[in-house]
Amino acid sequence: QVTCVEVVEAYVERIKEVNPLINAVVKDRFEEALQEAQQVDKLLSEGPGDDYLEEKFPLLGVPITVKEAFSLHGMPNTSGLVNRRNVIATSDATVVSRLKQAGAIPLGVTNCSELCMWYESSNRVYGRTNNPYDLQRIVGGSSGGEGGVLAAACSVIGVGSDIGGSIRMPAFFNGIFGHKPTTGVVPNDGQFPNAQGVRTSFLCTGPMCRYAEDLEPMLRVMAGSGVNKLKLNEKVSLEKIKFHCMDHDGGSIFVSPVDKEILQAQKKVVEHLESELGVQVRRVAIHKMKYSFQIWSAMMSSKDSNGQEAQLFTDLLGDHGKPVWPLWELMKWLVGMSSHTLPAIALGLTEKLMKLNPGGNAKLVSMGKSLQEEMEALLGPDGVLLYPSHPTIAPRHHSPICMPFNFAYTAIFNVLGLPVTQCPLGLSSEGLPLGIQLVAAPYNDHLTLAVARYLEKAFGGWVLPGKV
Repeated sequence: QVTCVEVVEAYVERIKEVNPLINAVVKDRFEEALQEAQQVDKLLSEGPGDDYLEEKFPLLGVPITVKEAFSLHGMPNTSGLVNRRNVIATSDATVVSRLKQAGAIPLGVTNCSELCMWYESSNRVYGRTNNPYDLQRIVGGSSGGEGGVLAAACSVIGVGSDIGGSIRMPAFFNGIFGHKPTTGVVPNDGQFPNAQGVRTSFLCTGPMCRYAEDLEPMLRVMAGSGVNKLKLNEKVSLEKIKFHCMDHDGGSIFVSPVDKEILQAQKKVVEHLESELGVQVRRVAIHKMKYSFQIWSAMMSSKDSNGQEAQLFTDLLGDHGKPVWPLWELMKWLVGMSSHTLPAIALGLTEKLMKLNPGGNAKLVSMGKSLQEEMEALLGPDGVLLYPSHPTIAPRHHSPICMPFNFAYTAIFNVLGLPVTQCPLGLSSEGLPLGIQLVAAPYNDHLTLAVARYLEKAFGGWVLPGKV
């Protein structure tokens, strides 16, 4: 009914209208995108047949955006690090290449936090990204620009990555869907920083979008032949899923209590599942979840099976420049002279402290392994856990500094290797997105995706910002 050029033009206009307010797209490729759209229209008019095109190019002509930490040919690839501001990608990250080969048209790259290790997307290269539901609120991180751009209807689907919740937090704060796949299914190649050592088991690349039905086709393309490890062709009978529900982590001293409206939204989901599907949602209390932040931290800094040390964040800060001394950077920051953000400097300082307690860390790593076994036994082949995406609704700018460990609600599932889908659940009394995490055992991504599609129908899914 519409040409590809018309679709791309509509999204380009939307970005031009909205981006000055939210600052999510940090570099566009509108001219190239329109040329690519013309080629799509030419291909369609020559008509090799719709069935053939659908099989060969499942995402033909679909406008997408990509987190700036991923290589997209001709686009900057700084990850918000001032020393990398002249780095231009000369190739495509594996997932970007696969999406382009499937026919998708990238419109540009989106903002992230400095070196992708903080949950507010703000840096000294591109500045700060604002939440489309309330410009005074954060978009989350590190795939925050992606969350904001999709929520504001500036793109159809987007590429994010997640080592502590970097897909799911922005998806939650911006009222969209985000999926962290089972570890090792979607390749992480071509992003900076990429995971090394033990962290290769925790970093996941995955899809972000406004509509639940788009997660699976995107995941299929991004995973390539890795998709065979998943059971995406299996029909899911929702009535046969064993649902479990946990309202909070048990009361960690490091993390905020869960907001009442988040708990109410989760309660409504439980009531809906029980009344409409006739299932019984079992309440669980998993004691070790109280130590989520400590377990994630210890596992992130542990050695891999070959004894290789985890890469220091401080070393990454020195990329394309001189070595960075976090304490000296803090002094410079206090007088406005540092080219780094305060969260990045703070992380550089705290990783030194982690090294001071090897015995405590070893205990926490072993607790993580035992929690992993407990979770996999609980979920089994047909279980889904309902769990808050974050203890608070989208916080105001800068406030994550006061509660730096709230990301533990998402981070724990990275070190446990479990697939998780973040699902929106309408808006709060202040008009900010609510949501929930759907968690399954490894390689059971099909269960969380099916439940997300169901909850979208029941609770309305994405809501256009500004629509009262």
